[in-house]
Amino acid sequence: MQKNYTVLFKRAYDKACAEDGQRILADRLWPRGIKKDDLKLNDWCKECCPSNQLRKDYHAQKLDFESFAHAYFKELESNPEVLIPLMKAARKDKVTLISAVKAFEYSHLPVLKHALIKALAQEDNEADGDTLSSPVCFGNDFNYWG
Repeated sequence: MQKNYTVLFKRAYDKACAEDGQRILADRLWPRGIKKDDLKLNDWCKECCPSNQLRKDYHAQKLDFESFAHAYFKELESNPEVLIPLMKAARKDKVTLISAVKAFEYSHLPVLKHALIKALAQEDNEADGDTLSSPVCFGNDFNYWG
């Protein structure tokens, strides 16, 4: 049976609140100008972020968003254990991925969310003994990630 998981995005510079659930920093680098106590984090998952080279290539505009997203998703698929802390958090409560990025929709966050939801769905289906007849669709924006 497919379960619903809530994964939200929030800027590191926005105030923490109880409705955030599990607050997880999803940036490889610590956000500038913020004290560690001010973020009120449950975890910091550096390993689930794009590799330094991929991040640098994207920021240098050597890659468009679609190419970046595809490459990052492949990184996550080749190293699935980095998603385990996020999966555990998502099974407990709503997860809010914290980041310093300004434009969530063109960042690593939607790709990370897609990979997380896909991994949770796969694990749920394996636990239930269900086999999907077709891939799970997480929206038209993400069909090209596999």
